[in-house]
Amino acid sequence: MRGLAMRYTLRQVRVFVEVARVENVSHAARALNLSQSAASAALAELERQYGRDLFDRDGKRVRLNDHGRSLLPRAVELLDRAEEFESLLRDDTALGDVDIGATLTIGNYLATLIVAGFLREHPQSRVRLRVHNTERVIEQVLSHDIDLGLIEGVCRHPDIVVEPWVEDELVVFCAPDHPLARVSAPTFERLAAEPWILREPGSGTRETLHQALRHWQGRLDVRLELEHTEAVKRAVECGLGIGCISRLALRDAFRRGSLVPVEVAELDLRRGFQFIWHRDKYHNGAMRMILERCRALTAGVRRSDEIELPAVR
Repeated sequence: MRGLAMRYTLRQVRVFVEVARVENVSHAARALNLSQSAASAALAELERQYGRDLFDRDGKRVRLNDHGRSLLPRAVELLDRAEEFESLLRDDTALGDVDIGATLTIGNYLATLIVAGFLREHPQSRVRLRVHNTERVIEQVLSHDIDLGLIEGVCRHPDIVVEPWVEDELVVFCAPDHPLARVSAPTFERLAAEPWILREPGSGTRETLHQALRHWQGRLDVRLELEHTEAVKRAVECGLGIGCISRLALRDAFRRGSLVPVEVAELDLRRGFQFIWHRDKYHNGAMRMILERCRALTAGVRRSDEIELPAVR
């Protein structure tokens, strides 16, 4: 490194990363609080200095070419390390910032508590938590939109590291006045005759149910598909059908008696919550601390619905 003069600037790298993310120079400039001309000039100068195009241009839309795509993970890591370096210069206790993507069950019941505890101890850090289904969180990790994903579905992409977190289990459930509430061990054929209220395709919940049904040749009567677990619970409470979501999301409703479980021995509805990140992702202090908090929350716990959480009133 001695005597090596860098011809690029961090500003140029930030523009490169943001343009790669949104595939539009003017949108990238707006996100970075730059004029479009300043962002265009920074990107053009970066490419000119090294004599390499990083994007394919198609009107106002720009897409990474093969060379730009190979550089993007290193550019993101460079910015992460630069941010951490600057934080350490300002304050020895600073951990930096972190962007997290969580699937709905994890986001609604676990991630917010973890983030709140982290921010109480490290108020100088910034956390952005985005809640989507598994498919979308994986896309965000791949595009470097987020640093860390907390998912309840399966991820097999070769560019993503997957680390198991804690076991979870789905459960079929119904309203307390539903006929199935009085059946101790209904057959699957009996359940299949009922209208179902389910999460949308692309969610980890729907994928787990699909896997549990893979040996069954029939089709469920899906009356309604919803993108939120709370909406599924409300629809089932209203008597529109039966549902299937995580026991964690249903724990308080079962305690209150507003919903009741329908145990089905024929269905294996176990799954795992998992951490995911891009294989080229640099773990700054904030990301490492969030992971530590996640692991501490589930230490000694066999399944997610056994985690000690504040009661919902």
